[in-house]
Amino acid sequence: MRRFALAALLAATSISSANAADILIHGGPIHTGVDAAPTAEAVLIRDDKILFVGALSAAKTKAAKDVRDIDLKGAAAYPGFVDAHAHLVGIGLRELTLNLDQTQSVAELVATVKAYAAAHPEGAIFGRGWIETHWPEKRFPNKADLDAAAPGRIVVLERSDGHASVASSAALAKAGVTAATAAPAGGQILKGADGSPDGMLIDHAQSLVEGVIPPPSEALKREAVRKAGALYASRGWTGMDNMSVMEGDLALIRDEAAKGAFKIRVDNYMDPSGAAEVLSKGPQTDTTGLIRVQGIKLYMDGALGSRGAALLEPYSDAESLGLQLTPQDKGLALMKQAKAVGAQVAMHAIGDRGNRMTLDWFEQSLGGDTAARWRIEHAQIVADTDVPRFAKLGVIASMQPSHAIGDLYFAPARLGKARLHEGYRWNDFLKAGVVVAAGSDAPVEVGDPRIEFYAAVYRHSLTGFANEDWHLEEAVTRAAALKMLTLAPAYAVFREKELGTLEAGKKADVTAFDKDLMTIEPKAILTAQPVLTVVDGKVVFSR
Repeated sequence: MRRFALAALLAATSISSANAADILIHGGPIHTGVDAAPTAEAVLIRDDKILFVGALSAAKTKAAKDVRDIDLKGAAAYPGFVDAHAHLVGIGLRELTLNLDQTQSVAELVATVKAYAAAHPEGAIFGRGWIETHWPEKRFPNKADLDAAAPGRIVVLERSDGHASVASSAALAKAGVTAATAAPAGGQILKGADGSPDGMLIDHAQSLVEGVIPPPSEALKREAVRKAGALYASRGWTGMDNMSVMEGDLALIRDEAAKGAFKIRVDNYMDPSGAAEVLSKGPQTDTTGLIRVQGIKLYMDGALGSRGAALLEPYSDAESLGLQLTPQDKGLALMKQAKAVGAQVAMHAIGDRGNRMTLDWFEQSLGGDTAARWRIEHAQIVADTDVPRFAKLGVIASMQPSHAIGDLYFAPARLGKARLHEGYRWNDFLKAGVVVAAGSDAPVEVGDPRIEFYAAVYRHSLTGFANEDWHLEEAVTRAAALKMLTLAPAYAVFREKELGTLEAGKKADVTAFDKDLMTIEPKAILTAQPVLTVVDGKVVFSR
């Protein structure tokens, strides 16, 4: 009933006060994110800024006569939630193409592709989102599975983490991949008992089949940008840090924002292939103030699930140390360019060796500058001696809580019990004085702030499972989780003075859910409904 009451109120006020400059939010718990005054009765917004936070009576005296009055009816409000690591175009394309994130087995994958092939009888088939760690078959899919689903068709299906793909026989043949094909540096071609490629391509080996799938058209990407922006606003996100951005995609995002068709904040970290602007001019902001370019995104290693993460000691279930994806000379050269113009470097690092090498390169490149706020994306497996180095170097740990509650089903097999404490150690980082900015890595994960908050504070699976391997001591307090999703992402893009808390003078970004995430039972967090999203003083979503 609360949701309907709020929706009715917003509908009733939207016409009569659409042009009103003031918005008054009250009628439920308001969590400011400010340690000295963590709650308030009301937030008063004027134009794009917060005018006042405090007692409702005082807010009313400061409000304009035609104020837009939003009574939360018991819903709870927070500073705007920000996804500190996501892939905008990928999120939209997931909604518009073959989405495999709900497949529960190889058999179901085959059936899904078969149905899609029947509905789309012509052209190559591309999909993404599968992950085999829960499947009863206990294996990767292979070319034989795809050949059975779509005989003779070119099929390439990307794993959810983006670090592996499976290709059909037709796709491999079109790309000229044979038993004699050498894997590129930073990649691996898995092979069957007969020595021929079995269809699985790890990390840089995926590039071998890139040319067999037509790239998405500009029109489809534009639709994906709009779709992702609307979806994120509807989930309560007011912004995201957009990773590995291509130059053409940045142009689309800027254009959509300029047209008013895209309304959340996006801080972009460019793929090196499209980083000429930021590496020559430094950080940039568009005319709307919503779309910014902060720096570059690099890759040190692959993913844990596909055994591409770079480890200090071999995998417990394979004779491998993982993969290094960026050569040192190339990485250091790009870092030197970024440092010269004040651009941030965001480096993907999963394994303990990957994280150590990244810290080493950062230390060498920064030369004692602890204010650059360079970032390690994921920071999933970190050796004990490297945790304090993050704080010492001023490096931000950009982590995704949902990765833990998915990966901890298979991480014990990859790492063995002795190394498990190195994994997903948000609490250890916080205790060491490290800034931890939380995100989702969507479309690798769902991209839902409720899941990220739940995983951070409860560290159980979505069904409530956990055991001693999950190291529940790494769960954080709700106040800490709120900062990880609000103030820390603001700090991570140098905007903590204008975003991240509800305070007078700051930009007016607000997220509200129909249940109070700070007090309800952990399992109830997952069913809390987003009811209001405000960005730059504008209501961009209401339920």
